[in-house]
Amino acid sequence: MTNETETKADRRAWLGLIVLALPTLIVAMDMTALLLALPRLSADLGASNVEQLWISDGYGLMVAGLVITAGTLGDRIGRRRLLLAGAAGFAVLSVVAVFSVNPLMLIVVRLLLGVAGATLTPSTLALITSMFRDERQRGKAIAIWATSQFAGGAAGPVLAGFLLQHFSWKSVFLIAVPAMAVVLLAGPFLLPEFRSDRAGRLDPVSVVLSLVAVLLMVYGFKQLAIQDEPLVPGAALLVGAAVGAVFVRRQLRMETPLLDLRLLRNRRFSAVLVGLCLAGTSMAGTGLLVTQFLQNVLGHSPATSAMLFAPMGLGVAVGTMTAPVYAKRMRPATAIAGGLALSAVGALLLVLVHGSGSLPLVMTGITVLALGTGPLFALGTGLVIGSVPPERAGSAASMSETANYFGGSLGFALLGVLAAVVYHHETGGASDSLAGAVATSHDLPAAQGAELMRTAREAFTTSLHVTGLVAAALFAAIALLTFATRQRASKAAGTAPEPETQSAVA
Repeated sequence: MTNETETKADRRAWLGLIVLALPTLIVAMDMTALLLALPRLSADLGASNVEQLWISDGYGLMVAGLVITAGTLGDRIGRRRLLLAGAAGFAVLSVVAVFSVNPLMLIVVRLLLGVAGATLTPSTLALITSMFRDERQRGKAIAIWATSQFAGGAAGPVLAGFLLQHFSWKSVFLIAVPAMAVVLLAGPFLLPEFRSDRAGRLDPVSVVLSLVAVLLMVYGFKQLAIQDEPLVPGAALLVGAAVGAVFVRRQLRMETPLLDLRLLRNRRFSAVLVGLCLAGTSMAGTGLLVTQFLQNVLGHSPATSAMLFAPMGLGVAVGTMTAPVYAKRMRPATAIAGGLALSAVGALLLVLVHGSGSLPLVMTGITVLALGTGPLFALGTGLVIGSVPPERAGSAASMSETANYFGGSLGFALLGVLAAVVYHHETGGASDSLAGAVATSHDLPAAQGAELMRTAREAFTTSLHVTGLVAAALFAAIALLTFATRQRASKAAGTAPEPETQSAVA
C-alpha cells in the first residue's frame, strides 16, 4: 500500500501550479479583452464589419476547433513540451499583432494566436493530474485553475478599459508577453513532463474531421444569433453535424482514437459534460442579454458596463475557490446540485428586473447565478479528470473544454435567437433590435424617438425576463440530473449514499 505522504504534492508542485495558472488566465483574458479595443483598432486599421467579426471571433473559433487535437497531442508528444511551445508561440504572435498594418494581417495573427491558445488550456489541466496525485490536493489545484480561467474572463474587459485610457489598442496584446515569459523560464524547472507510452500515432484524418466539425458548428451557432437569414448558419450546422458523425464513427473504430469517446460510458462523466455544456449555455445567454441591458436600457458606457458585468466572472471565481470547502462536508454531487439550485435562484432574480432603478437587482442576480456554478466547474472538472487514467487525462481535459465552448456558443445562438423573437413580438415589428431602435430614434422627432425607445426598452426587458426563466430551468435540470446520477450510482453499488470521504473530493 502506498504511503499517503508519498502522494502529497510538495512546494515545487504548488509553485508549478502558479505557472500553470498564468497561461490559463491569459487565454481567458484574451477572449474578452479585445472587445473594448475593437472600435479603436478598427478605426486605426480601417476594418470593415466583416473584418471586425473575424478579428474578434477568429481567436475563439480556433481555440474551440483545435482543443481536441491539442489535448490528445499533449499525451503523445509530452504535455510540458506542448505547453512551452504554445507559450512561446503565444508570446511571439502577441508582439507581431502590435505591428499589424492592415485588418488581414491582424486576422491571420488572431487565428494563429487561437492555435497557440488551444495548446495551453488542456495541457495545463492535464499536467495538474501528473503533479497532484493526492485527490484532495488535486481538487484544490483544479479549483485554483478554474478560478484563474474565470477571473481572466472577468478581468479582460476591465484591464482593457484601463489600458485604453492611457495607451493605444496595441497594449491589449502586450499583456500576454510577461506572463508567457514566466512560463517559459520557470516551466522547465517546476513542471514535470508526461507522455503516454500507449498514446499511439496522431491520425491526421481525425484531426481534420474534428476541426471542420467544431468550426462549422460553432460558426453556425454564432451566426444564427446575429443574422436575420438562417440559411447559411443552418447549412453550417447541418454540414458540421454530418462531419461530426463521421468523426465519432471513426473514433469508435480506432484502437487509439484522437478523442476517446468510450469515456462517455461512465454516467457521471457524461452527466458532468452535459452539465458543463448547459451551464455554459445559460451563462452565455444571460451574459449576452445583461451586457446589452446595461448599455442600451440603463444607458451605461461600454467600459462602465464591462466593470458592472465583472461580478459575474468574479462570482464564478469565488465559487470555484470555495468549492473544495463544501466538498469536505458533503458529497461532490450534492455540492454541485446545491450550487446549481442557487444559480437557478440568481437567474430568477433577473425576471424581477424592471425600470431604471434595477441595477442592484441585475448585479445581485448575475453574481448569485455565477457563484452557484463554482462547484460544477471545480468539482465537476475534477471528476472528469480524476475518473480517467493519467495517460488519458489530455483527452478528458479536451472533452471538458469542448463542452464549455459548445455551451457558450449554444447560449449566444439559441438564447440570443429566443430573445430576438420575444423582442420582435413585443415591439410588433417596429424595430429589429434594441441597438437599431437607438440608432433610429436619433433621426426621429423628439416625441416619436422617446416613444420608440420606451417601447424598445420595455420589449428588451421582457426578453431578459424570458432568458432568465430559461436559464433557471436549465440550471434546475442540471441539478436534478446531477442528483439523479448520484442516486443511480449508489443503487448500482448496492449501498445508500455514504458520508463524504477524502477520495470523493476529486
